[in-house]
Amino acid sequence: MCGRFTSSQRREQIGERFEVAVPETVEPRFNVAPAQRILGVRLDETGERQATWLRWGLLPHWAKDDRVAFKMLNAKAETLTEKPAYRGLLAKKRVLIPADGFYEWRVSPIDGKKEPIRFALHDEALFAFAGLWTSRVDETSGEIIESTTVITCSPNELVAPVHNRMPVILDRELEQAWLDPACSREEALTFLRPYPAELMVSSLASRRVNSVRNDDPSLLEPDADAELAA
Repeated sequence: MCGRFTSSQRREQIGERFEVAVPETVEPRFNVAPAQRILGVRLDETGERQATWLRWGLLPHWAKDDRVAFKMLNAKAETLTEKPAYRGLLAKKRVLIPADGFYEWRVSPIDGKKEPIRFALHDEALFAFAGLWTSRVDETSGEIIESTTVITCSPNELVAPVHNRMPVILDRELEQAWLDPACSREEALTFLRPYPAELMVSSLASRRVNSVRNDDPSLLEPDADAELAA
């Protein structure tokens, strides 16, 4: 599962990396959590890249209430074509989710409590999670709600000791094809594989990550006692 991630680069850097105009309201984030608005990059009706806000947690049109979204934060790559909620989106509603790290939790060797590990690229560069998106009309307000899910796959050798899943980080050269509706579902599925472990690093993060209220650069630094066990 991918339940928290970072997107800590400046808006200008995201725009340059993904070749898109990024909303001025985008700010560096160090503890992105479920149900929050996250940035997604997709193609508009003219085939141009578009950066937009999406709610994290897929909310299909048939969902009776918002609680369904918490069960759809992630979608398993291996079963996308089997699940009705995802099968129809795989063809034409694919999205890039800009990020520069994600968290998973391990048991501390010091006190037995859970502590976060942050995984990132070895050069701390921006990357894109593979995602799917959908929209629905809120029956009460009439508002159009656009939501997304992060696709996961089996872990690579770096992530495996900490968790049995990892988010799909797309190879950069595959990002445009992932967005392109002309790319078939069958071909798109071949993109959904573990990112090479040798291109990634892991590091202890602060336990303050455990609270979604905390969102600042200090979260990337381990707590003093945890650092001794690194």
